[in-house]
Amino acid sequence: MKLTFEDLKNYKLKGDKKNTEFLNTWLPMVYERRHECGIDELVKRIGAVVMSIDHAKAVDYICRLHYMTPYRFKACYVNATHRIYILENTPDTPVYFILEPLSNSFTDELTEMNDLYPLSKKTPNARYVGEIFVTTDRARTADILRSQDIRFHKPGDTPNAFYHNDAFIFSKTSTFTRNRIGYTENNLHDFDNLDIGEKLCLSRETIGRFDAAAAVHTQYGLDRYIGGIDHIATRLLYGDREEAILEFITMTNYYYWGAYNIDDQNSSTNVTRNPNASDDASLEVNSPAKVFTANNTPSFLNSFRNLPMPTETFVLRYGRRLHHIAYEIKDLVHEGNIQAIDYVVATLRENGIEFLAKVFGSCAGKPDLKQIFSKTCPYDVTITEYVQRCMGFDGFFTKENVGDLTQAAGLEVLQKSGIYD
Repeated sequence: MKLTFEDLKNYKLKGDKKNTEFLNTWLPMVYERRHECGIDELVKRIGAVVMSIDHAKAVDYICRLHYMTPYRFKACYVNATHRIYILENTPDTPVYFILEPLSNSFTDELTEMNDLYPLSKKTPNARYVGEIFVTTDRARTADILRSQDIRFHKPGDTPNAFYHNDAFIFSKTSTFTRNRIGYTENNLHDFDNLDIGEKLCLSRETIGRFDAAAAVHTQYGLDRYIGGIDHIATRLLYGDREEAILEFITMTNYYYWGAYNIDDQNSSTNVTRNPNASDDASLEVNSPAKVFTANNTPSFLNSFRNLPMPTETFVLRYGRRLHHIAYEIKDLVHEGNIQAIDYVVATLRENGIEFLAKVFGSCAGKPDLKQIFSKTCPYDVTITEYVQRCMGFDGFFTKENVGDLTQAAGLEVLQKSGIYD
């Protein structure tokens, strides 16, 4: 069932997070303006996700994606500054763009942002860029948003022409999330008509590596269990939470589903979703949820309570940025009555993929949720999450699972920092 504008006017937020009067006042106003100016009808869904990585890391990264996800290499293009690799899952799920600089010396806004933080500067061009939304009219969408003071890239603003061509237009980097949002009316699965560069044929050796990684995935039957992208989660600072949510909702057709406090981790997890996925989480794979996580109390006040604060610890060491991409695990049972997620994790562990902790949650005779985080990928500096919603679980996540996952991820950040301040 699609949530309409009338539904949103009366929508009751899920969860226990208490928002400020600022968000409570502006959220309905954003919905109303979006409805009146036409954004609700123009913007449809997330059609692609875009990742930037360091020079000469693409092949290793794509092999990892072939092991761990249903995405498969389809094409490569080259422009004046980057190789652009395209991976595809299914025709109705987002395309995966990977931007790899042609040189170690390449710098742009992503490099400058990474250079500000002690852990992100080690991988200068590894950073999630953002999503590309499908729209029925790219120019009209941009014109409406410009009238609302959303800024867009112009040719020459940045050295990589990917951000402004005849197929895409991208917003400038968000102050609150450091992500961009792109828009296109093109068929994202028709690669040759995307105007992203000259087509590049990869070597037989490289294609052989991709095929070998994909063969391992299917050999163990992982293709039967791992679905598409369930959600995309960004971590940001305490003071940016509500602004980030309102900005994203202003620029898309998504709605604010709600949020839960994870009090003992000084954190809250806030979910925005496509209105077409209002009551069926499995539809997220067609247009993944966008999740924002932030502290409940800023770091400089946390000493009054002395709580762990993995969310803001991450931001202070990596910057505001994507934290993880979650993939759906289909609600199936493997041989021997093993839940699909348990089989997937055990198989990947046997093949060298490391995870932060155990699978949290249970599917023992009642609707529930099972989730796990991988260790941070060295190529894109993000975590892969797997999530299995069991027996018709009604809801997006559970507060208990998110608390356990948040704690596990926080410990990894401290270990990488080499300090426990």
